[in-house]
Amino acid sequence: MRSPIFEDLFVLELANNHWGKLERGLKIVNDFAKVVRFNNVRAAIKLQFRDVDSFVHKDHRNREDVRYIKKTLATHMTWEQLRTLNDAVRTNGMITMATPFDETSVDKCVEFGVQILKIASSDIRDWVLIEKMASTGKPVIASTGGSSLRDMDDLISFFNKRNIPFALNHCVSLYPSEDSEIEINQIDFLHNRYPDNVIGFSTHEMTSWNESIMIAYAKGARTFERHIDIDYEGVPVSSYCTLPEQADQWFKAFKKAQEMCGAPGTAKRIPPKREVEYLDQLVRGVYAKSDLPAGHVLGDKDVYLAIPLLKGQISCRELMRGEVIRSPIKKDAPVHLREIDSPYSSNSDLQKLIDARGVDPIPLDSNSPRLVSKN
Repeated sequence: MRSPIFEDLFVLELANNHWGKLERGLKIVNDFAKVVRFNNVRAAIKLQFRDVDSFVHKDHRNREDVRYIKKTLATHMTWEQLRTLNDAVRTNGMITMATPFDETSVDKCVEFGVQILKIASSDIRDWVLIEKMASTGKPVIASTGGSSLRDMDDLISFFNKRNIPFALNHCVSLYPSEDSEIEINQIDFLHNRYPDNVIGFSTHEMTSWNESIMIAYAKGARTFERHIDIDYEGVPVSSYCTLPEQADQWFKAFKKAQEMCGAPGTAKRIPPKREVEYLDQLVRGVYAKSDLPAGHVLGDKDVYLAIPLLKGQISCRELMRGEVIRSPIKKDAPVHLREIDSPYSSNSDLQKLIDARGVDPIPLDSNSPRLVSKN
């Protein structure tokens, strides 16, 4: 199910880059909020919620050999601290969003008023968690990293049948990803397979904040996600994370992609006046090969085509055999719409268009009337 909440939405993944420190997390929120406001984009800052006491088994809490356990415990925040971060996102005018990794965390999302939920790539087959998330009725985004086609089909079917707004992000879960690994053509595949859902692009690349978003937008991606961080207190920044100045590049590349892609590709565009006027100057006008008397029936042998097309003159587009000339036309003079008895001449809108298009007639010299308008 499509929802406007996903359209042109940037998801800024805070993850655990607060390192368990509320002050650092608030600085990340505030620093990125400034860039979001400056670029006038729609953005959500996404937090990660875990009920750590139950999420990590009590008998394995001291393990140093499992990186995920070690980092989860090292970056643990209390629920009140997470509430404060979530409120800061809202206060800064951004959309609140979270990835809940367990059922208690889903309840906390509801309690805190989180607007969008995210299914992590690792949880796309965790149906206990997915059903709990669906029970809230909140919009949901899922990433496709490491998924099978059946996984994606099942998710789409599950949420669409329940009329829950759902977006699907193309994602490659490699941290970081090389340019040759990000597979942007998958956006085409997802668009064709799931036309009723917003398709997004979640990326962990490390080389550019310009090219991939422009390509992804042109292919139809409408929600975009990257991890964010700040260079602060000497904490190393992962190569796949986005700094505020890089987010500024990212947003500007998005705006440029919007400008260059133009209107949605669902209907024929309407050419602007400037384009039509330019092309009209390249169209050939109809000129008399010889003096033509009034009442003459116009034939191919009576005229020739040449540029420029003059105001009021018929062009190669309107020339028809069998039209009767109403008034005499000199050799090499333009044939004007008002000088012939044509189906076009009774159309006032077309007459106005022909009178306005083309270039102004300019006499070759003061004694030659050949190019003087007869209007």
